[in-house]
Amino acid sequence: MRILVVEDDAVLGDALQQGLSQAGYAIDWVKDGIQAQHALSTEPYAAVVLDLGLPRCSGLEVLKTLRYARQQLPVLILTARDTVQDRIQGLDAGADDYLIKPFDMTELYARLRALLRRAHGYTQPQLQLGQLSLDPAARQLTYQGQSIELSGREFTLLHTLMLAAGRVLSRTQLEESLYAWGQEVESNTVEVHIHHLRRKLYPELIQTVRGVGYLLPRPKA
Repeated sequence: MRILVVEDDAVLGDALQQGLSQAGYAIDWVKDGIQAQHALSTEPYAAVVLDLGLPRCSGLEVLKTLRYARQQLPVLILTARDTVQDRIQGLDAGADDYLIKPFDMTELYARLRALLRRAHGYTQPQLQLGQLSLDPAARQLTYQGQSIELSGREFTLLHTLMLAAGRVLSRTQLEESLYAWGQEVESNTVEVHIHHLRRKLYPELIQTVRGVGYLLPRPKA
């Protein structure tokens, strides 16, 4: 899943990029508000981790612009501003959550997982679809009660499809969920990962909608 990190502190920004990448996310990192606005207007993201004290354009203005454009993606504010009024301002501007610096990275991961779940209508920590059970926190998948080993990108691809179950996602949308800026995308990478998922689980898991993309259907009631 692709996350935009907006943080002007080089040490913290690098730590966020590395930590979130190791947690399985594709991370784009920008260091000021103008870059953030440009990225948000041109790239698809699953969520944003947003500092408030940014050069050129404040994080609050970035957030207001995002919500004015009716973009609904989850926003986690990450800031040293810890007064009640600051929190009220950020939440009233459209933030979904608020984390004060300094913070624990594991808490950041948990808050992001919760935001992503809620954004797609899930309330439980594990995603259930028929006999598939996916645990984003442990990065584990079980099928018919058996643990299934997946590569990092196979897991991310299946996670993306499960969150969008019942909707067709194009190859481009799936590629954009797997790769951050500067990462080379091979021409058939999505097809290869889908082939592996079908082989490890079952052939009808993911349907190909010719000329459109791929669909993970919801089980029939």
